[in-house]
Amino acid sequence: MINLRDHLKRAQGLLGQLEHGAFFPALLVRLYLGYFFFDTGIGKVQNLDVMTERFMEWGIPFPAFNAALSGYTELIGGALLLLGLATRAVCVPLFINMVVAVLSVKLAAVSSLSDFVELDEPLYALSFLWLFFQGPGPVSLDHLLWSVMQRTRRLTPATA
Repeated sequence: MINLRDHLKRAQGLLGQLEHGAFFPALLVRLYLGYFFFDTGIGKVQNLDVMTERFMEWGIPFPAFNAALSGYTELIGGALLLLGLATRAVCVPLFINMVVAVLSVKLAAVSSLSDFVELDEPLYALSFLWLFFQGPGPVSLDHLLWSVMQRTRRLTPATA
């Protein structure tokens, strides 16, 4: 005979184990995106002339400025994501960078919802949005710095 209580206890144990590893998806997403955008940022920054030409072809205003802005956003943002430093703050310009890429370049080739969901940039944008709300997780410099600040605050006597 199946004992429902035993199954519920096993399920609770399994869910508890999953909760202990809840940091892992944020870590993997942060490392993946960080490396990817650091790498693409290096490519853009090292070839700013080529990127400026592409931005001109796409009709993006102030192409030299925007090519540099996009490249350095990806380079610095990717590096910070890898470290888990200023994660939430850096997700904002990276998210904007992807939205601008979709609206100014990619959307012209989209004729259906199927075409849209095949684009990479919306998925990157959603990942940055998720990280913005989720945070970097405990395996990050953000978490380490926050912990140190909390400990320092507790050790510092209050001044009147």
